[in-house]
Amino acid sequence: MIQIFVTGGTFDKEYNYITGELYFKDTHLKSMLERGRCTLDFDVKTLMMVDSLRMTDADRQIIVHNCKMAATDKIILTHGTDTMVKTAGILAAEKIDKTIVLTGAMIPYAFGTSSDGFFNLGSALAFVQTLPHGVYVVMNGRYFDYDKVRKNTQTGNFEIVMN
Repeated sequence: MIQIFVTGGTFDKEYNYITGELYFKDTHLKSMLERGRCTLDFDVKTLMMVDSLRMTDADRQIIVHNCKMAATDKIILTHGTDTMVKTAGILAAEKIDKTIVLTGAMIPYAFGTSSDGFFNLGSALAFVQTLPHGVYVVMNGRYFDYDKVRKNTQTGNFEIVMN
């Protein structure tokens, strides 16, 4: 069983065609999994719908608590890309004996084929099943150790950081 926790981020944003603003309505996860014909045993739970730049320490503690309490040792967390690495570090500091994968999107899934969300979700599903216990960021078809990754704000890609 794979537990999927939704926190918001660009992954689940909608576009208001009148104001031009992005906003949250509902998660797209269940329809994405159906569209992808996913046959894995999974449970989707929405923890919050926030932009990661607005995520608070209290929000991150909700994430930590739910990861600790999850009945499975395979967890995917959808998260905004701007502070994904920060949340990954907080989770890793808790030393939770599970495989926790954080993923997101640079372009909302609601934008259709231009979104990277569908690809990143598929990658996260594969990596959460194969990686050993630990905390990882999965973006751009790759997995990264939580402490060896950063978002390159010039390219919009995640890349390895050498410590």
